[in-house]
Amino acid sequence: MMNNAANAYKNNKILTASPAELTLMLYDGAVKFCNIALMALEKDDYNKANDNIIKAERIITEFRATLDFKYPVAKDFDVVYDYIYRRLVDANLKKDSEILEDALKYIKEMRETWREVMKLNKA
Repeated sequence: MMNNAANAYKNNKILTASPAELTLMLYDGAVKFCNIALMALEKDDYNKANDNIIKAERIITEFRATLDFKYPVAKDFDVVYDYIYRRLVDANLKKDSEILEDALKYIKEMRETWREVMKLNKA
């Protein structure tokens, strides 16, 4: 019963979110998936690590696919997303926590940048 309520809340939250809020949720998801993958690597659970790194890779791929290059800043974002993506792939291939933590650091920085943009747009 409680699980159904939680799922309904989560679905409603997604359906009523603005594009900016959805972007923030995707960043949160990428952070969550990297953290799950890091914990899985600690336990040598390579399947779980692989699954979650791939989820993070898909989010980064989506961010790159939706960049609007009529804005000069899109090129800068693309460079960062390319770096993050390559680090995720490398971390997955090598099952390397340090590389994954590097990618996670950049994802968190991008998320914080996005939060600041959202604050500025509300002001």
